[in-house]
Amino acid sequence: MKTSKKISVLVADDHIVVREGLCSLLNADQDFRVVGETRTGREAVELTLALRPDVILMDIAMPVLNGLEATKQILATDPAAKVLILSAYSDDEYVLRTTAAGAVGFLEKQTSAAILSKAIHEVARGNTFFSPTIAKHLHISQNKPLDRNGLPKANSTRLTSRESEILQLVAEGSTNRQIGSDLGVSVKTVEKHRQHLMDKLNIHDTAGLTRYAMATGVIEAGVRLTIV
Repeated sequence: MKTSKKISVLVADDHIVVREGLCSLLNADQDFRVVGETRTGREAVELTLALRPDVILMDIAMPVLNGLEATKQILATDPAAKVLILSAYSDDEYVLRTTAAGAVGFLEKQTSAAILSKAIHEVARGNTFFSPTIAKHLHISQNKPLDRNGLPKANSTRLTSRESEILQLVAEGSTNRQIGSDLGVSVKTVEKHRQHLMDKLNIHDTAGLTRYAMATGVIEAGVRLTIV
């Protein structure tokens, strides 16, 4: 049965071909209306607050602010927001991290248009939705020992939201001054957070932070970065 009101969707993905394809696909469906699109997590946060879409279709690996941290910031301001993750990363830990952050669904980018449509409908109704492959693995993962954040205990290092932002910006090649400008804080504050970050991870150079960011999916592996 078709709904009378179109479901408004915000699309956040840094790959322009993927983003444009998703927007075209959704706009061609009479049930959906794309109200905005963006390539960064930070813009996703801003547009969500401005546009209040029914569903945010969110990638994980995006510049400036990744989808995981963007999800946390969106829900901190608007707990009723519905974030549906669409990502090339689909291992158990990524799924657990996004659900711990508050996402209500997770799809692989290889998913079919029919499953994507079903997922958006379910999420808009207030339900959760995981692609069949992820749903099968998720109940297995939930039997593993988890910490209070819903993450595997083996990964004991937990960063604050601000530390995660700084980690991403450092890995993308931003200087302390640029980071301070982006986040609206002083260079001294950035230096303090950066030092705490390095102490927590026991990493003492920028190259090491960059490798860590790639290994944990904070930034996409293989992206050309400027190491300073």
